[in-house]
Amino acid sequence: MTAHVIRDEAEALAVAVALAEEFRAGAAERDAGRRLPRAELDRLSASGLLAVTVPAGHGGADVGAQTLAEIFRLLGSADGSLAQIPQSHFVYVNVIRRQGTEEQRKFFFAELLAGRRFGNAQSEAGTRHIQDIRTRLEPAADGSYVLRGVKHYSTGALFADWIPVLARAEDDDLHVAYVPAGAPGLTVVDDWDGMGQRTTASGTVRLDGVPVPADRVLPHHLTFRGPQVHGAVAQLLHAAIDVGIAGAALAEAARFVRTRSRPWFESGAETAAEDPLLIQRFGELAVQTRAAEALLREGARAVDAAGARLTDESAAEASVAVAAAKVLAAEAAVAVAGALFEVAGTRSALNSLNLHRYWRDARTHTLHDPTRWKIQHIGRYVLNGTLPPRHGLL
Repeated sequence: MTAHVIRDEAEALAVAVALAEEFRAGAAERDAGRRLPRAELDRLSASGLLAVTVPAGHGGADVGAQTLAEIFRLLGSADGSLAQIPQSHFVYVNVIRRQGTEEQRKFFFAELLAGRRFGNAQSEAGTRHIQDIRTRLEPAADGSYVLRGVKHYSTGALFADWIPVLARAEDDDLHVAYVPAGAPGLTVVDDWDGMGQRTTASGTVRLDGVPVPADRVLPHHLTFRGPQVHGAVAQLLHAAIDVGIAGAALAEAARFVRTRSRPWFESGAETAAEDPLLIQRFGELAVQTRAAEALLREGARAVDAAGARLTDESAAEASVAVAAAKVLAAEAAVAVAGALFEVAGTRSALNSLNLHRYWRDARTHTLHDPTRWKIQHIGRYVLNGTLPPRHGLL
């Protein structure tokens, strides 16, 4: 695969704007027919957008969190499913940046600049909780490893060149094993059946004695032994997708009311767009959406500030700022996508229009991790100065 190399943040944003416009055109049809976006992902890879966080010293644009969040907001506004697929990609690029050796960085950053994609084999079903990881990295006699386990919700794995697998080693510490697509013992099953984000192919990954060389394993547990923004970056991208969905739903609702809705007979208005009660409701929805966009930008600024001067306090501020953004983004995405039908009327509920994809995507994506716990951590920080915990979900 040959990929363009993006040189700076301005170019990255311009590419994201163009791709979002391109992807938006087919989003409804892809969702309705559950047509997996292989061609679109190839366009994403070829554009160079998947390599924009590669450090400048390795030939990348090394964009900051503010630019990365905007890229995901743009992609989320075009297609909530498609935007979710590269979220884990960037998370596991960050693992390499933080925990990789120089040789590992050199190898994988070259892969990224060539357009290679990372998937995700992280979550497991049937365990006590999300942090109860039972997939094992078993040592082999030659110093390599063997992977055994089953992963679920493996977004992007079906389309990946490399699948990062979260697993525990003999000492029970968490590691990430980067497994190439097609490795012996690796099976990726397209059994995702979600009501929303239908084309993410977030299915099952089976690891039946998968061989892994020692130099493809990174000590992820070390990420959380000091101040870090790993979790904040991961959550920021989730928030950006939700904000993108909210903005897209609001724009779709306005377009529908202007062109296809009839005014309520009691309004006295000539068109639905002149109905004063609809105008009021659109104002309320716009305030909610703009507030979510503003908190997303604030969260991204806090992440960039922490990255420039990483301390316990700056990392905590980044986590709390992103948590606040994620809470409001989730609320806005679900509320605005649902209000689309309220303002657009009965005709908007036609299945053939597939306008419900915004709500289905928002409702499904916002189940990723509960905002109620984010509010707890925000409250503890504000009231008692308690620093948020160090894990990948905050």
